[in-house]
Amino acid sequence: MNEIARILGVAKDSVSLWTGDIELTSRQKQKLSEHGRSVESVERRRLARLTNERARRRTYFEEWITKIERVSKNELFFLGTALYWGEGSKTNRGTVNFTISDPQSIQIMMRYFKEWCNVPDLKFRGHVILHPHLDAQKAERYWSRISGIPITRFHKTSTQHNKASQNKKDSLPLGTFSIGIYDTILYLRLMGWMQGMYNRLIEKNRQVPPRYDQFL
Repeated sequence: MNEIARILGVAKDSVSLWTGDIELTSRQKQKLSEHGRSVESVERRRLARLTNERARRRTYFEEWITKIERVSKNELFFLGTALYWGEGSKTNRGTVNFTISDPQSIQIMMRYFKEWCNVPDLKFRGHVILHPHLDAQKAERYWSRISGIPITRFHKTSTQHNKASQNKKDSLPLGTFSIGIYDTILYLRLMGWMQGMYNRLIEKNRQVPPRYDQFL
């Protein structure tokens, strides 16, 4: 570890953070043993270091949680609009569609749509997308609880085959979820808000013109 830090010119703590989750292979352990070092001792130190690193990461994480004392309604506006900018549909005219696998983002967007966009409960539609071998009913119950949208207002769950994920552990056992709102005016408001933010953040001589044909 000292040698890595010296070669890269970084702090030993950084190297420890990068390598904390690395498990030694049998060959690596044998090589260390051949150099006269105790594999068991090395492994004990590695596990102790990993435990310490995880504790330190948790401390950092929890410290920065406390930095956010409150989120104003105005800040919710910018957060929700930015989330839609990144994960929402921009080309499906007249339809607001936000799709993601992160349940926290779904909850934030539901609050954004209700509090900032004044969307009534009856206008929300839910849609679950998952691999065909997964439990659709379980996923529907989960996303209904997360979003607050009744399953009776869900579209039929879609199944999606992904060859790249075959024979691999399912990373999304509950699939992804889409919030749908059929509202042309809301769609145009969102497009306008995003363009307005862009116009204020990027110098005029560097701006990329909007493609109005996508949504008008």
